Amino acid sequence: MVDVIVRERRLRWPIAAHFEASIRGQTVRSIDRRAKYILIRFDAGSLILHLGMSGSLRLVKLDTAPKPHDHWDIRLDSGWILRFHDPRRFGSLHWTESDPALHPLLKQLAPEPLSDAFHAQYLYLATRKRSVAIKQFIMNSQLVVGVGNIYASEALFRARISPRRAARRITRKEAAALAQAIKDVLSEAIKIGGTTLRDYVNADGAPGYFRQKLFVYEREGAACRVCRSPIKQFVQGQRSTYWCSACQR
Repeated sequence: MVDVIVRERRLRWPIAAHFEASIRGQTVRSIDRRAKYILIRFDAGSLILHLGMSGSLRLVKLDTAPKPHDHWDIRLDSGWILRFHDPRRFGSLHWTESDPALHPLLKQLAPEPLSDAFHAQYLYLATRKRSVAIKQFIMNSQLVVGVGNIYASEALFRARISPRRAARRITRKEAAALAQAIKDVLSEAIKIGGTTLRDYVNADGAPGYFRQKLFVYEREGAACRVCRSPIKQFVQGQRSTYWCSACQR
């Protein structure tokens, strides 16, 4: 790595004043992910990066002029720049010289939904004595990470569970169905590039095509693809929830 340039420090949390000096001249050793955080590991520490709602990372050529909202660059000795773009500035960038898993943003995170640690028994036991609605429950990153609003609605439809149902009322059989539905929905979405509803694109600038496979999300009033009943919508935890009252109980 050759250099680091920060044009805008005012992201979700201000970029630390010592950030550039901490990583300048170091070598990138690996790139990992934990929940929605990207971990870029260097010789002496790690970057913890979150894209926020509208952020993106791009590899651009060294002579590519920055555009508005291009907030920072990591210039590589290969002649490329890793550039962060974020119109809303909800993204974040942190540097740590200790184990990233111990950072306050990461240490309370729950199992990854596609890992072996997330399974029917885990989900069933976690729901006991929890009166919160099951949709809000599976979106809680301290219980399982990475299940956003779209995929929570879609997984609950596949498992035939009402999003209003109290988590503690989920049976063992339903917990198994829901755990598998979460894995299936996320795996299918990853395979075809995610879900583009407005401005999301992948690392190559292409939209995600999972929207074409949505059963309920943003289909209010449309016929259910299974039973032909109209899809309904209501606000739950300040987020829109979509469901089929005939298929989901």
